[in-house]
Amino acid sequence: MEKLSAGLSHLFMTVFLYCFSGFMVIPAITDVTMSAVCPGKDECSLAIYLTGFQQAIIGLGSLVMMPLVGNLSDRYGRKVMLTVPMTLSIFPLAVLAYSRTKGFFYAYCVLRTLISMVTEGSVQCLALAYVADNVPESKRVSIFGILSGIVSCAFVCGNLSTRFLSTSAVFQVAAGGTVISLVYMRMFLPESMSRSSIVSEQATETDSLLEKSPKKTLKLFKTLPSLKDTISMLRTSKTFSQAAVISFFSTVAEVGAHSSLLYYLKAQFHFDKDQFADLMIINGIAGTVSQLIFMPILAAAVGEAKLLSVGLFFSCLNMLLYSIAWASWVPYAAALLSLVAIFAMPCLRSIASKEIGPCEQGKAQGCLTGICSFAQVVCPLAFSPLTALFLSESAPFHFPGFSILCAAFAAMIAFAQSIAVRTAQPGCIVEDFNSVEP
Repeated sequence: MEKLSAGLSHLFMTVFLYCFSGFMVIPAITDVTMSAVCPGKDECSLAIYLTGFQQAIIGLGSLVMMPLVGNLSDRYGRKVMLTVPMTLSIFPLAVLAYSRTKGFFYAYCVLRTLISMVTEGSVQCLALAYVADNVPESKRVSIFGILSGIVSCAFVCGNLSTRFLSTSAVFQVAAGGTVISLVYMRMFLPESMSRSSIVSEQATETDSLLEKSPKKTLKLFKTLPSLKDTISMLRTSKTFSQAAVISFFSTVAEVGAHSSLLYYLKAQFHFDKDQFADLMIINGIAGTVSQLIFMPILAAAVGEAKLLSVGLFFSCLNMLLYSIAWASWVPYAAALLSLVAIFAMPCLRSIASKEIGPCEQGKAQGCLTGICSFAQVVCPLAFSPLTALFLSESAPFHFPGFSILCAAFAAMIAFAQSIAVRTAQPGCIVEDFNSVEP
C-alpha cells in the first residue's frame, strides 16, 4: 500500500504541475487575442468567432482521439500514453513565450488547434483511469474528489501567478512548467500496477506479430475503438448511459458559459487580465477547499448520486447569477458557488467507473471524455453567435448575458437527468481491488 500511496502522490504532483502551467495562460489569452485581432477594442465579434471555431475543431478531434487514447492506455499503460500529450503541449506555449505579435498569435492558434485535437482532456482522462486502476470502489469517489481538488489548487496557483507576472512572463513560465511536469512524470510516476503486466505482454505480442509477417500487423488495428465500440460501452448499463447524457449537457453548460463569460465581462465591466485572474482565483480556492475537505465527508454521508445532483443545481445557479450580473462585484459573489458546484464531475466520473470492469477503465473514461469533446463541438455552433449577437449593438433585446443564461438551462437539463441516477449498493463493490498487491 505504501507503493500505491507513492504512485498516487506522484500522479497528483504530475497533474498539479501540468495543470498549473495550462491554467496560467487562461486570464492572459483573452487580452492577447483581442490585441492581435481587434487592437484597442473591448468588443470584437471576430475574436469570439475565432475562439469558437478553434474550440469546435479541437472538440471534433478530441471526439475521435479520446476513446483511442483511453483504449490504448488499457493495453500499453497510462504512463506511456501520458507522455504524448504532455510532450506536445509544450510547443504552442513556446510560440507565445517567444512573441505575441499578430503573426505569432495566428501561428499559435494553428499549432494549438492541431495539437489540442490530440491532447485536450487526455491528461485528466488518463489520471482518472490511473486512480480507478488502483483504488477500491468504496474509496474511489473520495480520491477522484482529491484529484479534482488538486486541479483546482493548480487553477488557483496558476491564476495567482498570472496576477503578478507580465504577459510575456506568463507564457515563458507556462512553457517551462510544462517541461518540468513531463520530466517529473517520466522520472517518478510508476506505471499503473494493474496494467504493468499487460504492457509487457502487449509489447511482446506486437514484436512477435512484426517478426512473423507484416500483414499480421493489421490485427493491431482491431484494437482501435470504433463507433460500434462506443455504442456498446453506452449500453453496458443504464447508469453509464445516464452518466454519458449528464456529461454531455454539463459540458455544454460549462464550456458554453466559459467561452462567453470572459468576453461578456470585458464588454460589460471592462475586465482585464488581472480581474480575470482574481475571479478565477476565487473559483479555484472555493473548489480546492470543497473537494479536499468537504467532498470526502459529504460523499460518505449522502452518497455520490445525491452529491452529483446538488453540484449540478448549484452549477446552474452559478451561471444564472453570471448572466444577470448588474454590477462588477456580482461575478465575484457568483464565483463562491463553486464551493458546491464543483462536486458534480468527480461524482459523475466515480459513478461511471463503477459500472465498468477493471480492464476497461481507460476505455470508459475515454468514452466519457469523447462525449464531452462532442459537446465542445456543439457549443461554438450555438454560443459563439449568441455571444457575439447579444454583445453587439444589433441585439434583438438588451440582455448581454443571454448566452450564459442558455448555458444555465443546459445545466438544468443535466440536473434533471441526475435525479434519475441510481448507483450500485455498497455490497456490490468489487473485492478484487482490495487484494491487489503493490
